[in-house]
Amino acid sequence: MSGQLSLADMPLPLVRVTPARLATWDACRRRYRMTYLDRPTPPRGGAWAHATLGAVVHNVFRAVYEAPPARRSPAAAARLVDTLWSSEGFRDEAQAGEYRGRAQEWVARYVAETEVGEPLGVERRVTAPAGGIVAEGRVDRIDAGPAGEAVIVDYKTGRHVPTVSDAHGSRALALYALAAARTLRRTCRRVELHHPPSGTVAVAEHDETSLARHRRAAETDARAMADTTDALTRGGDPEALFPPTTGPGCTRCDFRRSCPEGRAASASLPSWSFLAP
Repeated sequence: MSGQLSLADMPLPLVRVTPARLATWDACRRRYRMTYLDRPTPPRGGAWAHATLGAVVHNVFRAVYEAPPARRSPAAAARLVDTLWSSEGFRDEAQAGEYRGRAQEWVARYVAETEVGEPLGVERRVTAPAGGIVAEGRVDRIDAGPAGEAVIVDYKTGRHVPTVSDAHGSRALALYALAAARTLRRTCRRVELHHPPSGTVAVAEHDETSLARHRRAAETDARAMADTTDALTRGGDPEALFPPTTGPGCTRCDFRRSCPEGRAASASLPSWSFLAP
């Protein structure tokens, strides 16, 4: 029948992506395969102290900003650190105790100095089609701007103090903004990186051009991910399709023990090596 589309003319299916999935693909395809495709999943390494610390701080802020405003006090935030604390990955109890105290100082200062109204979302899941992908993920916090627009807030607790360039260049934040705008039916252009250890807030304002640039980059990677996964499903060689990308980052890879190239490329470091000084 005339007018019918052939298979070659059919539009490609949308690819569902999260910022974490895209970041893993960019960092190392072997790690991507081991994380998302290999079953059973290869054994992972032990906990890293900096990741444990970051998770505690995130969980504290989730509890604080899910609570009514009257209960969002610096003292309550500091107490939550004790309630939610984990010592996984730390050298010993003395080091864990030192960083527990630091975390209490960070969250108490943050709550005291950061003006937050009623958030539009806390650990809010957002999802929306954007070009050839479906962008989705969980946002640390979504605030309401002065004109009612949505503002993306992402917490960071690592050694690196974020900059405006980091905020503007973050594909994760851009995808969150695209998805939040669709999910909440509000304009979303402002993205912020909050660093409680230093008190720094790095702010960037996107426009249609910058958001589209991030979206196109995500589409390119998402299509490559989907095509490579399809090739694996059809019997392709996993080592050829998903080669390792070696470098300093191999030190922190969860799958280091299963990757001889990664072990050869970087030294093994103690699990507390990347804590903020």
